[in-house]
Amino acid sequence: MLKYPLLFLIVAIIAGIFGFAGIVNAAAGIAKILFVLFLILFVASFFLGRRSKPNV
Repeated sequence: MLKYPLLFLIVAIIAGIFGFAGIVNAAAGIAKILFVLFLILFVASFFLGRRSKPNV
């Protein structure tokens, strides 16, 4: 699930090493947005998945 933020983070690091400032800012921004989005989805699924099943 966190594959894309990590991919954009790696792209940002590699671009930063080679000095491409525009690519670094874009990739880092995308990585931050995706990380926060996936973090919110994880927390929501964690709390909603803990519901007890009804006894039948």
